[in-house]
Amino acid sequence: MMLLSNGRAAAMLALVFSVAAAACGGSEPPPAPPSQPQNPPMKDPGMEAFDEPASSPAPAPATPAAAAEPVKVTAKIESRSGSKLSGEATITETATGVKVELKVEGAGAAGPRGAHVHEKGDCSSADGKSAGDHFNPGKHDHALPTKGERHLGDLGNIDIDKGGKGALSIEIPGANLKAGDPKSFRGRAIIIHEKKDDGGQPTGNAGGRHGCAVIPS
Repeated sequence: MMLLSNGRAAAMLALVFSVAAAACGGSEPPPAPPSQPQNPPMKDPGMEAFDEPASSPAPAPATPAAAAEPVKVTAKIESRSGSKLSGEATITETATGVKVELKVEGAGAAGPRGAHVHEKGDCSSADGKSAGDHFNPGKHDHALPTKGERHLGDLGNIDIDKGGKGALSIEIPGANLKAGDPKSFRGRAIIIHEKKDDGGQPTGNAGGRHGCAVIPS
């Protein structure tokens, strides 16, 4: 029988224990080596024209522009011819003409009163006649608003109640508020008369001028 040296005997004993441990599942497998980072793919400079462009975010939708404010002017109505009438006129440009809004008080007895735009923005005279004639760039006959052809300045009548107050709102097609335009109400005057405009010639038989307002030019 062959005898082993101490060193060889120890090595053999260690091998036996290692095999036995593996058979019994007592040892854990060695950890996997860490993954190595991948290098980015090489690009061929000659093929850059065929590369797909990088996607970019879609542009934000455009914000709609704010609607322009309509052109609007106001004018103070002052008494004339010894009346006590006063009030305010508001003129606003629209898509097809201008809207005229009148508010008055101190007009006296109830009933309709003629209202017109006159050709001159001048209320300096005590009787209001410094405002000239009706504004009539189209050279038409005078008429009430129910007629298609009339003075551009014919506004019809403003109804006065028992308290002497009244209001009128009317749109005048074809008129505007453009400076220097032949159909512009700028630089004209609004006259409130003492009587009803009956549509007769040449100016509606509306009597004296009880209120006058200069429209800003």
